[in-house]
Amino acid sequence: MNNNFRYKKFAINSLKQLTLFALLVLISSFSFAQVSSSIDSTKIRIGEQITYQVQVEVDSTDLVVFPEGQTFSPLEMIESYDIDTTKYDAKYSLIKKYGLTQFDSGHYTIPRQKIIIGDKTIFTDSLKVEVNNIVVDSTKQGLYDVKPFITVEKSKTNSWKIPLYVLIALSVVGFLLYWFLWRKKPLTEEEKIALLPPYDRAKLALKKLDESHYLEHEEYKEYYSELTLAIRKYLDEKVYDHALESTTDELISRLQLLKEGNQIDLSKETISNLESIFKRADLVKFAKSAPDKELAKLDRKTVDNEIDHVKEVLPEPSEEEKLLNEQYKLEQERKKKRRKVILSVTVIIGLLIATFVGFGLKYGFTYVKDTIVGNDSKQLLEGDWVRSDYGVPPITISTPEVLKRLEAPKTSTQGQVTSFGYQNASDNLSIMVSTATLPQQQQLQQPQQGQQNTNENQVNLVAVSEEAIKAMEAKGYQNIIVKQEKFVTPNGAEGLKTYGTANIPLAQSDNFIEGEYMMFHFTAQNVIQQIIISWETDDVYAQQMAERMMNSLELKKVE
Repeated sequence: MNNNFRYKKFAINSLKQLTLFALLVLISSFSFAQVSSSIDSTKIRIGEQITYQVQVEVDSTDLVVFPEGQTFSPLEMIESYDIDTTKYDAKYSLIKKYGLTQFDSGHYTIPRQKIIIGDKTIFTDSLKVEVNNIVVDSTKQGLYDVKPFITVEKSKTNSWKIPLYVLIALSVVGFLLYWFLWRKKPLTEEEKIALLPPYDRAKLALKKLDESHYLEHEEYKEYYSELTLAIRKYLDEKVYDHALESTTDELISRLQLLKEGNQIDLSKETISNLESIFKRADLVKFAKSAPDKELAKLDRKTVDNEIDHVKEVLPEPSEEEKLLNEQYKLEQERKKKRRKVILSVTVIIGLLIATFVGFGLKYGFTYVKDTIVGNDSKQLLEGDWVRSDYGVPPITISTPEVLKRLEAPKTSTQGQVTSFGYQNASDNLSIMVSTATLPQQQQLQQPQQGQQNTNENQVNLVAVSEEAIKAMEAKGYQNIIVKQEKFVTPNGAEGLKTYGTANIPLAQSDNFIEGEYMMFHFTAQNVIQQIIISWETDDVYAQQMAERMMNSLELKKVE
C-alpha cells in the first residue's frame, strides 16, 4: 500500500513537472515578440480617416518588417507614418500607424496584416469598420441644378515653339526684304530727273541754273560749270558718247567730223557758238577769268538755243533701233529682278541655316531635324498622353495612346488573363499590360492566426519573370540580356523589375532591330500583374516614353 502511494505521488509530481516544462516551453516560444493591432474608431463617415496602429514588442536584435502598400483593401491607405520606437531594458516597443479611409458606405473588414519578425511571420487580428453616409438636412441645405459639362483643355506641349519661332523669323525677314528690296518706293528727285528724256533733263538743268544765285554772288566758275555740263550731257547721250570726258578741242573736232560725215546736220554757226562758250568756260574754270555778267546771261540763252538746234537735226530712230532700245530696257529690268530674287533667296537660306544651327546648339540637331521633318516617336512623346486604369485590381499607367484590349490565350494551367496593349511598327514601341488570375490550386492561402507563413505558397516573381522571358523567346526575340532589381511604384507597391537588351524581330520580316525592354511584375489578391515595354535602342524618344511610363506606374487595390 505504501509502495502504491509512493508510486502515485511520484507520478503526480512527474506530471506536474512535465506540465510546467511544457508551459515554460510554450511561453518561451511566444515570448520573443508581442503583436497587437487597433483602430482609433470603428465608425466613420465617407472619406474620413481612421488611424490603424500596429504595436510590436521585440528583442533589440530582431528585424521587424511592417506591411507596405495597399494591403488594407477594401480600405485605402492614404498615409503611412514613421515608426515610433521606445526602448526599455533589452526590448523595443515599435508602433507603426497608417491612415485609412473608404469612399463607399457599408460594413468593411480590415484584413489581417502580415508582420515579419526575424524569420517568423505573425498575422494581426482582422478589424471591422462601419462607414456611414453623410446625412444632409435638405430642409436647411439648398438644392442646386446639375452643373453643365465643361470643356477640358488638352495637355500642352512645347513642340510648337520651334516652328513658331521659325515662322516669326521668316515673317520679319520677309517684311524687311519687301520693304527695302521689293516695295515700289517713292522716287527721289534725282530718280525722277534720271527718268526724263535727255532733252527734258537738259532744259531742266538750265531752269535750275536760272534759279541759282551764282551770278548775283559772282560765282562764275560754278555758273559756267553747270552751264557746260547741261549741254555736254545732252551731247553725250544723243550725239557723241564721250562728250563728258573730252576736252573742248576734242569735242569740237568730233562734232565737225560728224558733220562732214553727214552723220548729223549741225550748222557751222552752232559748232562755232558751242566752241566759244566751251573756251570761255575753260578760261573761267582754269584761268579764273571773270566775264561780264550780261555776257554770261547771253551764253545761257545761246546754250538753250543750241540744244534746240541739236534736237532738230537729230535723225528719228528707226523701228529697229526702237526695238533694240525696248529690248535693252526689258533686259535691264530682268537683270534687276534677278538680282532681287538671288538676294532674297540668299538671305532666307542664310537665315534658315542660322536658325537651324542656333536651335541645334540649344536643343540638339537631331531634335530640331525631327521637329522640322517629323518623327512618329517624337509626336507620340509630345502628344496628349492618356492616364487610365487597366484590369482588376487596376493597374494605373500613363501612355501615349489608349491601350486596346487584346485576346489572350488561355490554357489549363492558367486562370483568366486580361491584356491591354499598343504596338506600332512605325515607331518601334510596344506596350502590354496584363492581369492573370491564379488557378485555384496556386492561390495564396493565408495562414490562421498564430501560424507561420512559409514561402511555399507565395508567388515567386522571379519564376514569373523567367516565364515571361521564355514567352519573348517564343515570339522570336534573340540575344536577350536579363537584369533584375526590386521595384517600388510611386504609391508604394513593391514588385520585380526585369530589364535589358534584345534583338527584336520586325513584323512580317526576317530582320531584327537592337532593342531594349522593361518588365514589371506584381502579385496581389491571387493575381499576377505584368507590364512589358519594349522599344528600339536608337530611338531616344521611345526611351523617354518608357521612363515616363515607368514613373507613372501605380497599383491600386479594390474591394
